[in-house]
Amino acid sequence: MSVLAALLDRSVERMAEAAADVRLFDREAVREAADVWDNNLFPLFWAVSAASAGERERRASAVLEWMAGLGERRRAWMTEQAAIAGHDVGTLLPPAPTGPYTPGRDYLGHVMAPQDRLTREKAEEWAADYDMTTATVRHVRVERAGRRLTAFLQVVADRRFAVVGPVPAAVLNVWLDGVTDVDFAASGAGGVTLDAGPGEIEISLGGGGRLRAAGGECHPDDRSWHLSAAGRRADAVTPPRTGREARPRQAPGGDLGPDAHAAAALLHRAMLELRSVRYPEHADRVPVLMLCRAFSGAGTATLAAGAQTDARRREAAFRDVIRRWAVQGGPRLARGFARVLRAETGRTDLVEAPPIADGTPPSLADGSPVPGRTPSHAVLVMASWTAAHTDHRTERPAAAQLQLALPPRPDTTTPARWRLRTVGCGEPEAFRLRTAAFEGAGPLVRVGSPTAARSLDLHQGALFVAARDGWSAALR
Repeated sequence: MSVLAALLDRSVERMAEAAADVRLFDREAVREAADVWDNNLFPLFWAVSAASAGERERRASAVLEWMAGLGERRRAWMTEQAAIAGHDVGTLLPPAPTGPYTPGRDYLGHVMAPQDRLTREKAEEWAADYDMTTATVRHVRVERAGRRLTAFLQVVADRRFAVVGPVPAAVLNVWLDGVTDVDFAASGAGGVTLDAGPGEIEISLGGGGRLRAAGGECHPDDRSWHLSAAGRRADAVTPPRTGREARPRQAPGGDLGPDAHAAAALLHRAMLELRSVRYPEHADRVPVLMLCRAFSGAGTATLAAGAQTDARRREAAFRDVIRRWAVQGGPRLARGFARVLRAETGRTDLVEAPPIADGTPPSLADGSPVPGRTPSHAVLVMASWTAAHTDHRTERPAAAQLQLALPPRPDTTTPARWRLRTVGCGEPEAFRLRTAAFEGAGPLVRVGSPTAARSLDLHQGALFVAARDGWSAALR
């Protein structure tokens, strides 16, 4: 039980570390830590609420095993974070699956493409199954992850193998870590070359662009992949579908007392709010540090509440935990907590909502702009470009999106912190991105009015975006 509680505490700590300085914002680390608790939080409260220490340990073991069974990545995350907290979770889990990996099958029985490391062999496999000489870039995104850069690339390629009937285009996805070189301009030119050596990956893009990185992963998003040469080889060694795959595994759990349930519901809602940073357009509206401050020590506090000797004392302890979270979060979050508890559990007696001084509606997030001048400097956190394309029979226009860390406002009365701002535009007339755009704070030049700027330039052309119809928000 102490390991399970420590994993919750480490999740909150990890998210606070990832957002401590938005100039080094690690959006994926926040998403990953919050995502752990989507289907594991109520099981944790079920485990901690057991009447005896022995039953708590049995339940906690079941929850840990369930968590680790959700994939190799989840098990690796648990092992890493538990070790940081001083625990060896491996001694509490059954052995990890061994043997060669085999892909699964979909509901039609077709073998599914796995997500693999991007190696020279995998690059050659793609070149054999898809025409990379005419492939085009659909989407490119480069962003910070702490002190390193990551990238995500989507390439549309024609198949070299026959398919049955009309099918959507094949989209080849590439994730890069440890990005060292970026040079991309939206040009419409085709041709993509993957060169994956033992220590570096280089991707050449049509129009003279390139991406270099230390490593990466790849996955073909192609419903006809089972007909490719690679798919046929995988089909020959993949066991047939048994029907068990259709039955979802059941998370361990059971009924909770009303106050334990309220605490779990409130924390679960906060984790969903934190996880919404997965969408860049939402990331600047999620108060990550405020929520982490409110739920700091949540695992330890929950463990102490569940350890009370009888049900009445446990419920009272969970009420105290909820109120402590509201105090730690401050008045603005307390209003949001009261709203969540009323909506999720019908309870209005747990958190007293402080009065709203300015008449704005209560919210867990606050992304409303504050009047002020456009900063003269900024730090690029993320930049992405998407080509015009058809998605599920819907026409999608070209788009660009930027995430910038802006300096503290000179007239602020709160502790000076850099702040995150996400802006986007449709049908950009120009998009150019080079590695130098991510080299710390640089001069930000904007041409046009606050929401109709025709262009943004950072680091003297290292990032240049021209927006014909203006931007989704002002840079203030």
